[in-house]
Amino acid sequence: MDTRIIAVLAAGILATILLSVVSIYLGGIAIIIVAAVVMTLLIMQDSSFLPQVDIQLREDAKAVVLMNKGNAPAEGIHVALVPLNIEYDVAVLSVDESHEFALQSMLAEAKAVVTFSNGNGRTFSLVKQLSSSGEFDPLKPTIPIFGWK
Repeated sequence: MDTRIIAVLAAGILATILLSVVSIYLGGIAIIIVAAVVMTLLIMQDSSFLPQVDIQLREDAKAVVLMNKGNAPAEGIHVALVPLNIEYDVAVLSVDESHEFALQSMLAEAKAVVTFSNGNGRTFSLVKQLSSSGEFDPLKPTIPIFGWK
C-alpha cells in the first residue's frame, strides 16, 4: 500500500477511537468517512498512469488514427492490421495526442491489434474491429478502470 493510504488509515482509526469515547454515533460517522476516503485513494491509485489508446478509421477510410485518451503517455506502440498484413510502430503517443497512418486504398473492414506500455513498463493490448460503417458501442465507459474489456 501507498504511504498516504496508511497515514490516512492510521489517523482515521485514531480519530474514530477518540470520537467513540465522546459518542458512539460520532465514532460510527468517523469510520464511515475514513472508509470512503481510503476507498477513494485506492481508486485514484488504480487509475493513475493508464494510457488509453484507441484506434479508429478516419471518416474517408483512407487512414488509421491512433489516439491516446488516457492520463499517461503510451510508449512502444505496435499496430497490426490483420487481414491486410500491415504492421507499424509508433515510439511515443502523449496524452490527448493522435497519430495517423495513411493506407494505400480505402478499407472496408479489418481487425487491429495494438500493444503498448506505460512509463512503468506495464503492457496493455487492444483488439478492435475497424469498419467503415462506423459501429458505435454505447455501453463502453468513458473512463475504463478496473480492467474493463
